[in-house]
Amino acid sequence: MNASPPAVGRVVSVNLSTRKGVPKEPVPEAELRPDLGLVDDAHSGPGLQQVSLLASESIEKQRRIFQERLARGELRKQCRKGYDVIAGLGPGSFAENLTIEGLPLAQLPLGTRLGVGGEVVLEISRIGKKCHSGCAIFELLGDCVMPREGVFARVLAGGVVRPGDEVRVDECGHSDHQ
Repeated sequence: MNASPPAVGRVVSVNLSTRKGVPKEPVPEAELRPDLGLVDDAHSGPGLQQVSLLASESIEKQRRIFQERLARGELRKQCRKGYDVIAGLGPGSFAENLTIEGLPLAQLPLGTRLGVGGEVVLEISRIGKKCHSGCAIFELLGDCVMPREGVFARVLAGGVVRPGDEVRVDECGHSDHQ
């Protein structure tokens, strides 16, 4: 018998950047606004990709894959930068706004609503996206988890989000669009 996915996770990190094309930095809290995303983030704005989410488990899986590829000699071992990138992978490394633990984000259908903390409501609007031209992780290591496991959401109800906030699957969506 298959166990159903857990319905509750938590925010591990809230991440912002003021420029596009760079990793995001963890912050103690940030405000989410409907039809905008995270206030003061370079990627905020209207549309389907207002907030990006990535499971902390996806980051750990990507780190293990990179370490195995280095050990097998598939990556340029002489490249010290490769070791530094792998060692430094953590929340915000893939330019995600919210790093979430305990929910299989990429398996949730489009339209799924997530309650974050006491007041924020997000609706999953896209799963995955192509890496932008010049994605540092893809350029160096030949792979990036965001196209497969990154999730994007619209902000339906705003509020402040902090590390440690509970993330609940409030309503399962449907997967007839992307």
